[in-house]
Amino acid sequence: MADNSFSDGVPSDSVEAAKNASNTEKLMDQVMQNPGVVAALQERLDSAPHTPSSYMETLPKAVKRRINALKQIQVRCARIEAKFYEEVRDLGRKYTALYQPLFDKRKEFITRDVEPTSDMESEWHSENEEEEKLAGDVKNKVVITEKAAATAEEEYDEPILKHLQDIIVKFSNPGQPMSFILEFHFEPNDYFTNSVLRKTCKMKSEPDKADPFSFAGPEIMDSDGCIIHWKKGKKVTVKTIKKKQKHKGRGTVRTITKQVSSESFFNLFNPLKASGDRESLDKDSEFVLASDLEIGLFFREQIALEDDDNFDEGEEEEEELEGNNIM
Repeated sequence: MADNSFSDGVPSDSVEAAKNASNTEKLMDQVMQNPGVVAALQERLDSAPHTPSSYMETLPKAVKRRINALKQIQVRCARIEAKFYEEVRDLGRKYTALYQPLFDKRKEFITRDVEPTSDMESEWHSENEEEEKLAGDVKNKVVITEKAAATAEEEYDEPILKHLQDIIVKFSNPGQPMSFILEFHFEPNDYFTNSVLRKTCKMKSEPDKADPFSFAGPEIMDSDGCIIHWKKGKKVTVKTIKKKQKHKGRGTVRTITKQVSSESFFNLFNPLKASGDRESLDKDSEFVLASDLEIGLFFREQIALEDDDNFDEGEEEEEELEGNNIM
């Protein structure tokens, strides 16, 4: 008797399964082409619960208890993480104080306020010491200026930033609210009389009670700037525009001038305040505020505890920097 379980080498159950799958696909196509069926499915989907809370309501009590317990553990982990970041801040403050005398001495050498004495010199010798000194001077100025210029809004900021000599980060003292101060030190220039421009960034490093699971470490919540004493005609944060006005009755036209804000790196020191109801801010204001806080964090991460790697990046890059007339 012939064995009918195979057809041309293919098991009969496989052939049957393929036929069933094909029939199912055809049936689904016919169903989905029926507008009434599609409308009914859409209504069912729209009425289905989509929020996590509504999904939780469908779970067994034992599962709910486990989930709530896991949430409690996650909140405790977030609190421990917040404590970790507080101790990191304390370490940063401690080692900043240790670094600072060396940074101050380095700045004195770079700005040529003080010359190294023979006792202070190391065994590092060069065939052309004057050229090496100048190269280091140029490179340090480039590094500092480029970090600031990276956040510059307009080209007219760049000539001012060439007078930037140093950027220092200062952390808040123990027991005080978490914050840091950015100090931008400038050499005497033709734009403003300040020698130091300061920006204070206020931080938060604890889980939000309303949304503890979103905690991802310290974040800047608000900032304060300082008054820049601009010299006459040098203020780049405002611009003068001319505007024509037409008299409604007489139809005459007059031209008036007014000052409006202009985009500038130096708006960093006149920040939009984040305190209060942030939801009332429009999209443009919210973007400006977010950008300001992001720039503050950028400088803290880029400048704080910066080491001397900037002076030892290799001959190839040094030659490239020396070749650019940026000073």
